[in-house]
Amino acid sequence: MDLSAIEGLHPTHDAQRHLLTLELDHGKANEMGTVQLDAFDALCDLVEKDDSIRTLVTTSRRISKRGKPIFIAGANVTERVDWDPQRVKAHVLRQRALMVRLRHLPVFNVVVPSGVTLGWGTEYLLTGDYSISTRAASFALPETGLGILPGARGTAELASLVGPAHAVRLGVTGESIDADEAARIGLVQEVVADVDAGLERAYALATLVAKKSPTAVAAYKAAMLAASGQPENVRLDAERQAYELTVKVGDAATGRAHFAAIREGKAPPWAPRATLDLGGDTEG
Repeated sequence: MDLSAIEGLHPTHDAQRHLLTLELDHGKANEMGTVQLDAFDALCDLVEKDDSIRTLVTTSRRISKRGKPIFIAGANVTERVDWDPQRVKAHVLRQRALMVRLRHLPVFNVVVPSGVTLGWGTEYLLTGDYSISTRAASFALPETGLGILPGARGTAELASLVGPAHAVRLGVTGESIDADEAARIGLVQEVVADVDAGLERAYALATLVAKKSPTAVAAYKAAMLAASGQPENVRLDAERQAYELTVKVGDAATGRAHFAAIREGKAPPWAPRATLDLGGDTEG
């Protein structure tokens, strides 16, 4: 697996856990600009094509010159100083499309934020399936103070995670919240002492995922996301198509045939990952 194209990011692959760990360490403060969008597009290409990857974990050990930990200190707004409005809008559209792509990756996506998590960083949590925050993390959406708003899915999706009252509070005030408050409102799901503890927990989850059918994992996630906010008949149809995909690729039969070994914690010979197309087709 060639990771050299993912410039500006620092991914490592743990084949035993079918795990890709992404450690952010770039720029002045892990800010996200054009170069990083290119790198994330390359990362998505890799994860979508390589079915040996079952879990993606993103974290950072970056420390500022003042000794402050940083996860993502927002978008790189300085690169836009001389841009005209059309270029700014095109750039934000690209960010939004990337965030959608990250959200729908066919893997278990875990975020382990530690330190300053501003704007784009807080929005990045919305691409994950599960977030494990360190106690050093703080979260804020300062965009309205800059004359803009959270435009990388934050305005569209934050309320679905924390509810409209907290989403409006964070978006219009720019108030910074700590890890405990983030967990209380549902922005993150767990709080741990530090990055090492967060990664230990994430790797334990990745070990569990590595034993599961890659098709079943991807189909479950795709159906759940497609069903969110939809009427019951749409939700049930998404579930039907996801289940039938596992039958079609043979993993349902594999699970039955290796039931005893699975109960002992062993992974059977699953088929290569197939992804769910809710139009009715599948793609390997």
